[in-house]
Amino acid sequence: MSAKVVRMKILVTGATGLVGSAVCARLVACGHEIICVVRPGKRPVEGTGSWVEVDVAKAVAPSAWLHHLEGMDAVVNCAGALQDGVTHNMAGVHAQGPAALFLACEQSSVRRVIHFSAIGVNRQQPSTFSRTKLSGEMALMETDLDWVILRPSVILGDAAFGSSALFRGLAALPFLPVMPSTGKLQVVQLEDVAETVIRLLDKTAPSKISFEIVGPQVLEFEEIVAQYRRWLGWRPAKRYLLPRPLASLLYWLGDIAGLLGWRPPVRSTAAREIARGAVGDPGEWIAATGIRPSSLDDALARRPVSVQERWFAKLYFLKPVTFVLLPLFWISTGIISLTSGFEQGVELMMGGGASSLAAPTVIAGALTDIAIGCAIAIRRTARWGLYAAVLLSLFYAAAATAVLPELWNEPLGPLTKIWPILVLHLVALAILEER
Repeated sequence: MSAKVVRMKILVTGATGLVGSAVCARLVACGHEIICVVRPGKRPVEGTGSWVEVDVAKAVAPSAWLHHLEGMDAVVNCAGALQDGVTHNMAGVHAQGPAALFLACEQSSVRRVIHFSAIGVNRQQPSTFSRTKLSGEMALMETDLDWVILRPSVILGDAAFGSSALFRGLAALPFLPVMPSTGKLQVVQLEDVAETVIRLLDKTAPSKISFEIVGPQVLEFEEIVAQYRRWLGWRPAKRYLLPRPLASLLYWLGDIAGLLGWRPPVRSTAAREIARGAVGDPGEWIAATGIRPSSLDDALARRPVSVQERWFAKLYFLKPVTFVLLPLFWISTGIISLTSGFEQGVELMMGGGASSLAAPTVIAGALTDIAIGCAIAIRRTARWGLYAAVLLSLFYAAAATAVLPELWNEPLGPLTKIWPILVLHLVALAILEER
């Protein structure tokens, strides 16, 4: 099939996601006019067109979409979430919001709809993710639109997010922890997925059809990690199968992080989905589009490894460690100041001339420490918590210098240690963004 299509005006939901951002960039490169639908507070990549803020999970009535569809020729729905959380509602993102969008398309002049689902959801639904994805598919199939459903396997590419980031991070470890009950994967390249959208937007392309978007290789999880490790230029790592209780603990910790607004790829939904595997038959997809999907080996061979890739891989697991230790540091210092260290703190303040304000000052400082720790632990407030931590550390250093300058000469260096702590907070700010 020819990749040339008539210039179109296209609404793309989930435009800031891994798939959505790649699709938008590819559409713009082909000369299409794009309207990016982004979550409130988000912004699309510069140069990808106009954008509107819509919370797909809350836009559950056709009226919420109709004015955004005026003048549109097609819709590409890339919105998705791995698991329910503070900021994610899978039923809304995968089923209710898209169903309203599809009805709005029927009520307007939009006919062509390309909808991203997930591999295997039509065969088995081990989690809420699969069930809601299937509901979204069914809602689209019930319409009279010229729809196409894409069911991609695990998507990998230049951008590092989700599984694409996890494989890089695992490749940096000197040993490979393998989760029990992981199925085989046919990973597909992001560039092939984006090209699929381009080719299926053509009005002569097939419609009312679904395609499994998978790569040409059936691989074990550890084989994918090994390929990334070779690409990064490191020797093979030793492989260790994690005991099931430890694996369950890691998935549980991932769920806790999800409740705090973080988006780790290792969560209970991933555990259920990866046990099923992600394999399929690309035959109909290849026949309809003419795309020959790249193998992981070929895709990596086309991308020379860079120092940025090695930095990212090595920092990947240091990031969660950092965002666990920093909240624990601040919260624990606050608790110590209110309990076993309270009297010593009051004595230090009295020595600095605080007199009757000594105890209230220690209490206020302790509560501030705890508040900062809690702010850093929650994804939505982490940036402000880190800024507050930096400012408070500088204030502590300045105040101590003015009131108790002898602390600079203490053998354990209570003030000297502020500087490496400050640097760690700056590093945390630098690696905070996920995509």
